[in-house]
Amino acid sequence: MPWSDESWRDEVKGAIRDASSLRQTLRIVNDNSQWIEDPDFPVFVPHSYLKRMQPGDTRDPLLLQVAPRVEEEIQVLGYQTDPLSERSASIAPGVLQKYHGRALLVVTGACAVHCRYCFRRHFPYLTDRAENLDQLLHPIRADQSVTEVILSGGDPLTLSDGAFIRLIGAIEEIPHVDRLRIHTRLPIVIPSRVTRQLLTSLAETTLGTVVVLHFNHPNELSDDVVLATRALNRVADALLNQSVLLNDVNNNVETLVELSQKMMSAGVLPYYLHVPDKVAGTAHFDVPIEEAKALFAVMQKRLPGYLVPRLVREVPGAPAKELLLGDSVANL
Repeated sequence: MPWSDESWRDEVKGAIRDASSLRQTLRIVNDNSQWIEDPDFPVFVPHSYLKRMQPGDTRDPLLLQVAPRVEEEIQVLGYQTDPLSERSASIAPGVLQKYHGRALLVVTGACAVHCRYCFRRHFPYLTDRAENLDQLLHPIRADQSVTEVILSGGDPLTLSDGAFIRLIGAIEEIPHVDRLRIHTRLPIVIPSRVTRQLLTSLAETTLGTVVVLHFNHPNELSDDVVLATRALNRVADALLNQSVLLNDVNNNVETLVELSQKMMSAGVLPYYLHVPDKVAGTAHFDVPIEEAKALFAVMQKRLPGYLVPRLVREVPGAPAKELLLGDSVANL
């Protein structure tokens, strides 16, 4: 550690890409009729993530996040392809602006893993925007109120080190931008993505850097992942995590408490615990608001305040995420 550039690319190339191969690899023999093949959102699971699952266990919490189940084909009232109205938040191709002072770049449609609850599983991705930096960054250069750029996607760390460094360099040249936020699941799914070159680029940038990871379950924190997060912790100004509360995956207190504790040991602080967005095809992951509040109340009793993530939901058009506090709702 850190790893070579080539190793993580090999992981991407060798990923499982269909439901049949996923079943065979994990020796799933009693659940086949409950799985589907979805050409619009196919299976994509690298082996480094796969090996943390228990073979033969159809209820494995990591498998449940990536297994394409028949429930995805059920149309449920209120579940939409664009539940957060992100298309209306688009100010230019590849650029979203939901909140004051921040702009989000959808730099790629590629991901480290296809999470079945993904809120952008229906997003109309274009070709990789990072290839045309002038065009991508033009609206940010033109708006001096933007002080923070958020890199998202897809996953921005699916870019090569060279493309990622060029993107950071172009953002550094915008005088009014002083902070860079990177939302990524790659260090969790493929920890070898945390290369020496990536760490150097984060250590040397003139921008303040915040890396936001996406752990949902303590089983995701393998030894290699902990090495990767500790390395990131040494070069980023903040290393945070946002989880999604998912039915049958992490909607119990013991799992959530263990997740916060294991992340702290890995140098990662809890940031957000999201209630699921109402994305078409994901209703089986839903956790009711009242259940989420009850879980959160117990977490507050079990953990020190700095290990309790903010329980939030996103409301389209709102000026901030909504913080759920007991029976009240406040803007965060």
